[in-house]
Amino acid sequence: MARAWFAAAVVLQFVAVGPADAMTEDDPLLAWLLVDKAEFRKTSGHDHFAWEGDLWLGHDVNKAWLKTEGENSEDRTEEAELQLLYSRALTPNWDFQAGWRHDFRPEPSREWLAVGFRGLAPYHFDVDIAAFLGKDGRTSIRADADYEILFTQRLILVPEIEIDWFGKSDPERIIGSGLSSLELGLRLRYEIRREFAPYIGINWWSKLGKTKDIARAAGDETEDLEIVMGLRLWF
Repeated sequence: MARAWFAAAVVLQFVAVGPADAMTEDDPLLAWLLVDKAEFRKTSGHDHFAWEGDLWLGHDVNKAWLKTEGENSEDRTEEAELQLLYSRALTPNWDFQAGWRHDFRPEPSREWLAVGFRGLAPYHFDVDIAAFLGKDGRTSIRADADYEILFTQRLILVPEIEIDWFGKSDPERIIGSGLSSLELGLRLRYEIRREFAPYIGINWWSKLGKTKDIARAAGDETEDLEIVMGLRLWF
């Protein structure tokens, strides 16, 4: 945890040393919390609870950003990840982000340096792409994107995609080098209020390449189609 506290101190220092006018009324200190996914997933095997959320604190240009995601099954955490990042706006639509990531599950845990970009691509695709550097020459790239289709001001369909790539195999964590996993989702939400939106949908994932081979040899599932039901909240 010492590394986590050090990373937090570095990120907050970057946020604190923003432009000289950052503390004026024109650029106040703000905070925002988004629970993008808090959902139950009905699978062909054991049912899961999955979460994904973001918290940021800062100004228009400089922010401290916290990301977390994970999955529980049968009272056991199968996947859990935390990122602590410094985020700086490059344009009105794009941020540069850098910091620290810790994978708590699956074991053994892993730590990474993180660098990436997050923003709004042409045609209003919300894109998040990041590269990670870990110990022993481990490298990884993750890219995800989603798009909001408005049927009405309250009824919104969101298709999304996420891809993971790893530079070298990590058999202890059932990971092979190359393209590792692909996840596709389709969620329909109804915004009772903008801050409170229940949703339903489907989520399909598949392990790829060498990761699929390692998982199959270990007796793990290699793909599944899930029915999801959850809540999206922000404050």
